[in-house]
This record gives sequence, C-alpha cells and structure tokens, in this order.
Amino acid sequence: MSLTLLIVFIVLLALMFYAIEAFVTPGIGVASVLGTACVVVDCILVYFAAGPLMAVLAVLASTALVLLFFWWLSRSKALDRVSLHAAIDSTAATAEQLSVRPGDEGVALTRLALIGNARIGGKTVEVKSVSGFLDEGAPVVVTEVRDALILVRRR
Repeated sequence: MSLTLLIVFIVLLALMFYAIEAFVTPGIGVASVLGTACVVVDCILVYFAAGPLMAVLAVLASTALVLLFFWWLSRSKALDRVSLHAAIDSTAATAEQLSVRPGDEGVALTRLALIGNARIGGKTVEVKSVSGFLDEGAPVVVTEVRDALILVRRR
C-alpha cells in the first residue's frame, strides 16, 4: 500500500471515529480520542513523506475537514432522525394523590417533620406541611396540590 493511500485511509478512519462519536456514543469518549489520534498520525506521516510545509497544510486541511463535518452534521437532518421527539407528559403521582383537592380535610398519620403521611378522604397519601412541624393525629387541610406534591397546613 502506498503512503498516499495509507494517509487517505487514516483520514477516512478518523471521520468514521468522529461519526461514531456523534451518533453512537456522544460526548468526549474513546471514539473521539481515536479520531484525534488518527488525525495526528496522519499529519506525522505527511511530515515524513512530504516535509514540514505539507505537514502544516495537512494540519490545516484536517482541522478544516473536521470542522466542516461537524458544521454539516449540525445543519443536516441526520441529528433530527436520531433525536427524541416525544414529549413526556406522565407524572409520578398515584391515583390517591391525584384524587386529593385543595380544601380536603384529614388527619396526620405520622409526625409531619415537613413531610409525612396523612389520611385525607379515606386515602393514605404523602404530604408536605407548609405550617411547620405537625404531630401525629393533628388535623390538616389541603392548601395546594401539584402533581405528586400535596401541601397541607394545620386545620
């Protein structure tokens, strides 16, 4: 294999590693390190084959090629095809928590050291006290409900 073909092969290998880094394992990982190593080895081979002027041109060309690749990648539909487009609209709230409404009354089942359990409307739910610490058995009233967070105060 001639040196020119080896240099071209290493450049293509570097682009392949950068593509793997972009599409398969995003972040700074093994593939980007290997791609950068290929670019460095390629420039060293050019230096020994053609001299320092061509090595500088190879560094500039390699840098331009990598930047052009990432510019193309950011503008292409390639990232759109592998991106997540679904909106997550689920909640961690249980059916009991979702059934509680502001104004509902209940009793603290555990000491509410800001967070604890209360029985509201015959259902045991986790609540957060907005009026400080409440002892077990204290009467409470729901002030606000935000998905899985039920805020209560002393009644």
